Amino acid sequence: MKITNETKIGALTSVSIVLLILGFNFLKGKDLFEHSKKIYAVFKSVEGLELSNSVSIQGLQVGTVYGIQATNKDLDGILVTISMKKDVNIPKNSVAYISAGLINSSNIIIQKGDVTDFIQDGDTLQTITKGNILADMQGSLNPVMRTLTSTLGSLDSLIQIVGSLFNPGVKNNFTSIIGNLARSSASLQVLLNDRNSSLSRTMVHLDSFTNNLASNNQRITGTLDNLEKTTGKLANAKIDETLQSAQTAMNSLKEAISKINSRDGTMGLLLNDKKLYLNLENTTRSLNILLDDLRLHPKRYVNVSVFGKKDKSAPLTAPLNDTTANRSKPN
Repeated sequence: MKITNETKIGALTSVSIVLLILGFNFLKGKDLFEHSKKIYAVFKSVEGLELSNSVSIQGLQVGTVYGIQATNKDLDGILVTISMKKDVNIPKNSVAYISAGLINSSNIIIQKGDVTDFIQDGDTLQTITKGNILADMQGSLNPVMRTLTSTLGSLDSLIQIVGSLFNPGVKNNFTSIIGNLARSSASLQVLLNDRNSSLSRTMVHLDSFTNNLASNNQRITGTLDNLEKTTGKLANAKIDETLQSAQTAMNSLKEAISKINSRDGTMGLLLNDKKLYLNLENTTRSLNILLDDLRLHPKRYVNVSVFGKKDKSAPLTAPLNDTTANRSKPN
């Protein structure tokens, strides 16, 4: 039986189509000749995730993304089918999340749980959402960009200030200031070189004063030591007790003076009672009369034969002389 060319071309085309389909599915991670375990995961967003992307546990690729489809028309979730290439035990409390790479495409990472009950074919993994690298970098770069913007603004202000310094008017002012400083420095140098100037004499006197201080350093130290000892003795002295005793004496003196000023005591009566003063004055006058009469007429009071006959003259009625008043007057 002769096979025609058309039959050969048709058979070859069919084989090519089959090989093309098998190769395309193989590149997509689908193995048509081997049945692998399928598990599922539902994500809110699968941005960057594509078919045949890797699924790994602890850095080891254990499967690939087999299918991506919406759970309903409202896109409440996106169902991802995972084809397991390796027979590994995945605890049921394990969680999966999408890790978006900076250069390569996204992939699925499974974090293992700690229970002894494992996921079977057709089970659904729990999922969580984690920020990708780009979002983290953007969050870190935003404060840096704000700081850089502020720095650039400050630098721009500084450049404007520096630019204003080169203004002709400001430049002339700086030139004038520098010239004045130069002239002031020259004048100061002249004053320092002139030994007869006030500044030079002041510097000499200051140098002499410092030399005297240096030469009398020991005396100053001794004086300070003595002053410290004196202050120490004053600090240790019973100044409070002395002041308290002085205050007590002052109170007693004040009380005595108060009693003298009043008419309650003897001293008060002597100082304040006029009648007592008059009585004392009369008594003193009578005593003066008696003494004068005794001096002039002793026979009247003492009968002694030595004096002769008894004196029968009249007694004195007034003192001969105010001896008290005369003695009180200064010569």
